[in-house]
Amino acid sequence: MAYLSQPDYVRYMCNCGSLKPISKIYFCRHCLKIRCGYCVCQEVDLYYCPNCMENLPSSEVRLKKNKCSNCFNCPNCFQMLSTRAGHVPLKPTAKEGEDSKDVKAVPKKVYYLSCSFCRWSSRDVGISDQTMASGRWPEQENPHTRRINALIDYHKILTSIEKRQRERKKFQPKRSFTQFEPFGLTSAMIHKCIVQSRKPQIQLQLSDQPTPSIASEDVEELPPEIFTEPIDIMKISTLEQRLQHPDMQPEYVNELRPQRRQFLVKRSQRCRVCEHNLSKPDICPQSTKFKIQLAAFYHIPEVKIVTCEPLYPGKPSELFLKFCNPTRHPTQITLFPLDVSMAPIPIVDATEKGEVKKDDVQINESLNSLPSAVRQGIIIEEVKPIKIVPNADLVLPHSSLILPARDDAAEYDDTADTHNFQDDPKLVVWRKGNKAIVRLNVTPFENNEIKEESVIVGFVMQHGYVNTITALEHKAPQKLDLKVKLYLTLGKLCSTT
Repeated sequence: MAYLSQPDYVRYMCNCGSLKPISKIYFCRHCLKIRCGYCVCQEVDLYYCPNCMENLPSSEVRLKKNKCSNCFNCPNCFQMLSTRAGHVPLKPTAKEGEDSKDVKAVPKKVYYLSCSFCRWSSRDVGISDQTMASGRWPEQENPHTRRINALIDYHKILTSIEKRQRERKKFQPKRSFTQFEPFGLTSAMIHKCIVQSRKPQIQLQLSDQPTPSIASEDVEELPPEIFTEPIDIMKISTLEQRLQHPDMQPEYVNELRPQRRQFLVKRSQRCRVCEHNLSKPDICPQSTKFKIQLAAFYHIPEVKIVTCEPLYPGKPSELFLKFCNPTRHPTQITLFPLDVSMAPIPIVDATEKGEVKKDDVQINESLNSLPSAVRQGIIIEEVKPIKIVPNADLVLPHSSLILPARDDAAEYDDTADTHNFQDDPKLVVWRKGNKAIVRLNVTPFENNEIKEESVIVGFVMQHGYVNTITALEHKAPQKLDLKVKLYLTLGKLCSTT
């Protein structure tokens, strides 16, 4: 899987119009379309510490400021700090009539933080040792804590006022003053009572308003020692070290303090159109498995560039592409130019045509019979315009390519490959298991402006897909012909000299 971190030479077009490699896209089995990172919704399932694997609910994570209370990072190299044990001589108090010199020191076990990478320790900056390994280490207090808390409280009041105003706009019941007639209250007196009851609330909100910040042009002058004494770079903190402490931003290394390790999240990704899960990890923090993983390289044939001859303007060059079928069902691949329609084509047998029509009618009737609160409206997707223009001609084959199903045992057993495909030797160069290499011809345009640019070609790949989702009626798996647009970056042109 080392090719996943390589440059994006082969890019697939998402349904929204963005181009992504196959390692960064998903395939929705319900919509039968490709989804990229912009077409999915992110949902946080779990907060956990990557060191101690402690998982907490979101309410407690907010109170802890999204940081673990037991694990710390080194402020010097940002690696994980480990708790080390040491012994300190402790001299007990002398009893009455006993000389203090005769009292022997007793070693006491203490704990301190140390970095095994840069050898930084909490003792270097004067942090006192702890008597317990899981004790709470002292933290620096933010000098602006009161100001921050005052602003937070004031904004909470503003949000509550906005919520009340929205609720009043939504629900404005008509007040009937007839219920106050037996008590002898008129409408004017009732209105006056309501206004007086609201006045103290407004005064309370104004009193809670914090003092506004005032900008000042006065800047502290530099100390005179900066111009006379030599600067020791080893004692001054770097910019990255200061940004790790945004509240303090220490200037010297001896002022650095260990920072609590931040929590990581396990997130699930959901399709924006049909709202089905595309990726859902396991809830356990120690587990690396997924409950649902609809990555594209599990459902869509993968295309790789094996090799390409040197490209010259106006001269044909051979291009070798490798196709791989990742599914458990055989598929048929056909290549088309970019101007072909992208609508999926269902594969229906002649004997099943009547049954499919009846099922479609029943499904439509059942959807229309649902109440309006249950039925989901159609979401219109805005397709981004593709700014990439192919600058070479690609000669596509007229025949199709058949790839068998993926077999893990066939990767290590050459004798198991007994498929007898009547392939065109000019098209298929090599075949093994569910993989095949195809030869194509590329002719770059004769244009002087593209000599410094990369040669890009594109085509539409049609492949067979078997939808194995179990429906409510327990139908047979649905067979479809799906189409995907691909753009290949082949490299730069060679000089004719």
